Amino acid sequence: MLNIKALTFDVFGTVVDWRSSIIAEGEAFAAGRGGALAEVDWNAFALAWRARYQPAMERVRAGETGFVKLDLLHRQNLEEVLDEFGLADLDEADRQNLNLIWHRLQPWPDTVAGLARLKQRFILATLSNGNVRLIVDMARHAGLPWDMVLGAEIAGHYKPQPQSYLNSAAVLDLEPSECLMVAAHNSDLVAAGTVGFATAFVCRPTEYGPDQDFDQAAENDFDFVADDFLHLAAQLGC
Repeated sequence: MLNIKALTFDVFGTVVDWRSSIIAEGEAFAAGRGGALAEVDWNAFALAWRARYQPAMERVRAGETGFVKLDLLHRQNLEEVLDEFGLADLDEADRQNLNLIWHRLQPWPDTVAGLARLKQRFILATLSNGNVRLIVDMARHAGLPWDMVLGAEIAGHYKPQPQSYLNSAAVLDLEPSECLMVAAHNSDLVAAGTVGFATAFVCRPTEYGPDQDFDQAAENDFDFVADDFLHLAAQLGC
């Protein structure tokens, strides 16, 4: 067993099901309102919104803009998606409510029980690109038992920049080798492993829907590969 003291988690897609959550909230938001809202394909809406996630962060990573919280990037991306789906006439209250969907994402079925088991033995911390208030609100909404909320806002960098991982380990007063990065994304784990983190791939084969054709399996020699958090807990002796 590696000398692991803390598990650090990617959140969007690994811990929570952002796509289904946006679909459910969007359908509830549009119910009975008619007009353009009645015509929205909320699966397409969720995917279009998420597709702007990495490009928005890349502008920050590249130094084209100063560091800003993910809430603001989500809102900027939302404005583009609303125009794309013919919803440019939504008022400010509706726009704010939609942007806060990211604070209310639902966990995967195994998440809460799996985290509870893992927490018996390890420090649990997020290592997400989400800002602190977003992750805290999500945890309260979904019952996620984090010991610490870490990520881009604290590290001052967006993954996969090395300092996003290194600064997070430093906040926990741990060496990178004492941290196990848990993610459903091969690229995230490769970046974490490069700076010394142990790595655990947890498969979420429908994060982007039934036609997802990437991140279906571990593509590298990670330390652990698990079907879900309960499987990972079993491998870690929890």
